[in-house]
Amino acid sequence: MAEQKKIRIGDLLIESGAITEAQLQLALKEQKSSGQRLGRVLTDLNMVDEDQLLNLLSKQLSIPFVDLTRFDFNVDLVRRLPETMARRFRAIVLEDQGKNLLVGMVDPMDIFAVDELSRALKQNVQQAVVREGELLNSLDVIYRRTQEIANLAEELEEDLGEESEIFDINNISTDAEDIPVVKLLQSIFEDAVQIKASDIHIEPGEKELRIRNRVDGVLYEQVMKESRVAAALVLRLKLLSGLNISEKRLPQDGRFNIKVKDKNIDVRLSTMPLQFGEGVVMRLLDQSNNLTDLDVIGMAPKMLARFRNLIHKPHGLVLVTGPTGSGKTTTLYGALDELNTPARKIITAEDPVEYKMPRINQVQIKEDIGLTFASVLRVALRQDPDVLLIGEIRDGESAEIALRASMTGHLVLSTLHTNDALATVIRLVDMGAESYLVAVSLRGVVAQRLIRKNCRYCVEEYIPEASEQDWVTNYLSNRHQNAQQEVTSATKQAALKKAALQQKKFKFKRGVGCSRCNKTGYSGRIGIFELLEINGEMAAAIRQSDVAAFTQLAARDPSFTSLFEAAMTYAVRGLTTLDEVARVAEQVDEKQLPPLSVKTSASATNSTTSGANISNSAAL
Repeated sequence: MAEQKKIRIGDLLIESGAITEAQLQLALKEQKSSGQRLGRVLTDLNMVDEDQLLNLLSKQLSIPFVDLTRFDFNVDLVRRLPETMARRFRAIVLEDQGKNLLVGMVDPMDIFAVDELSRALKQNVQQAVVREGELLNSLDVIYRRTQEIANLAEELEEDLGEESEIFDINNISTDAEDIPVVKLLQSIFEDAVQIKASDIHIEPGEKELRIRNRVDGVLYEQVMKESRVAAALVLRLKLLSGLNISEKRLPQDGRFNIKVKDKNIDVRLSTMPLQFGEGVVMRLLDQSNNLTDLDVIGMAPKMLARFRNLIHKPHGLVLVTGPTGSGKTTTLYGALDELNTPARKIITAEDPVEYKMPRINQVQIKEDIGLTFASVLRVALRQDPDVLLIGEIRDGESAEIALRASMTGHLVLSTLHTNDALATVIRLVDMGAESYLVAVSLRGVVAQRLIRKNCRYCVEEYIPEASEQDWVTNYLSNRHQNAQQEVTSATKQAALKKAALQQKKFKFKRGVGCSRCNKTGYSGRIGIFELLEINGEMAAAIRQSDVAAFTQLAARDPSFTSLFEAAMTYAVRGLTTLDEVARVAEQVDEKQLPPLSVKTSASATNSTTSGANISNSAAL
């Protein structure tokens, strides 16, 4: 083990001129009240930069400073140190050097921690200094619960014995925390929260059980041979949700709350009878997170200003469209949060109510007892509201009530499942709404998707393949042609030449994969939007049921930017990849461009992306 030097971090920083004595005393006072490490307190108070502090420690102690974002971990070696100790001492095993183990530590001056690590690893420890955020993220990725889940499933399978129906319902209570099925569910939820999954899928097969987590819109699965444990999991989840445990032939919906890793998670559960048992999908909603502000959802500043203008109008219908999982709820709740003032009465009809908001009158739809969107809306109009939010316009009746409410002095916000903004008007009329009602009431439509962002820790520039370059050139060429008053053969050639020169100036980027992004190259998602505001000419075309005229007017609107163009803008800025743009083009049925196959990363094999294509009607 390296010889330890009796150095206090505060003295070290003063000697180097990084902080003053007064700053140190203030930090020590804060440390006494918070109980945190002095280094963490100093960085939290912005007295010293984390990298400055770590470089100083590296130089003074003659130990390496390791960037974990690009480090190639040996998972088996890392797991030689129990997770509890790794998190307690903020340490991670990096390399076996023969006599010593190189261990990355946030605080390499903690001699007690070094001694404890040496005893646990049964080998001398050579410290390295690492960033705390990178270490914690690496621990989340490496100490996955997959093996623990597999072991618990095997244990539960053994407890089930030979009989397929082995549950004594009277002996299963919600506080039986020591039984294997509860431990298994706990591990499943902890693993999902650890990797920031939005959904958990439990899918029983004939000879296997699949547990799949959706992360950033992509499914990742774990397959286990213990297929019979699925019934035990479903039974426990039904008990937690208060569902009918004897009903296995019909779908059921429920919800419950759990606490995982100090986070309050609201779980929305849906069961469905499958060929080999009941499948379960659970949406995880972190109630400890604040609602997303409109400023950070990813809408371009000019478009956001136009959207804000729409939602602050005294009346009219504003729709947000897109497939399931496209972020519609986030946008609507962001709008509600902005409108939520003491001067406004807001009533919502939702199925389900996802987030509880103060001052807002939220109604949970229950169709089994007749509490439908239409019935709630009829009553809500007698409650003197200023703003109405309809979770979803599902049929002609709710569409007509929403349209008429928006004509009588109410601002109505809602969602609709359509492919893009242009298709929304057509869809409303297809549902039975009168064209004149749509023309008078509809103020604007936002269509949106979520695309994955390049991991900022491993992103690098790359030169697109020839087919990708041709694809971008065609996209740019179409934009140049659309700007022409008249498109001739000469203008087409000129547009292609100009586009070819323009695309060479772009610097495309992609993530190569690191510990931060679980080797996917992507981390997080961002919204792409198109906003269609209905002007007088468009309203006249709608009133006349003139589809061609409406489509041409909308497409020629200089303020209108399509979903595809929004995605391409992010690609040329290096925020996402051309693969993600291709996926958007495929979803919105972009016909102007040649097809580009969407590549699947090695780590996302057997995964699928969210999204749904809804065909457009032929006429209004």
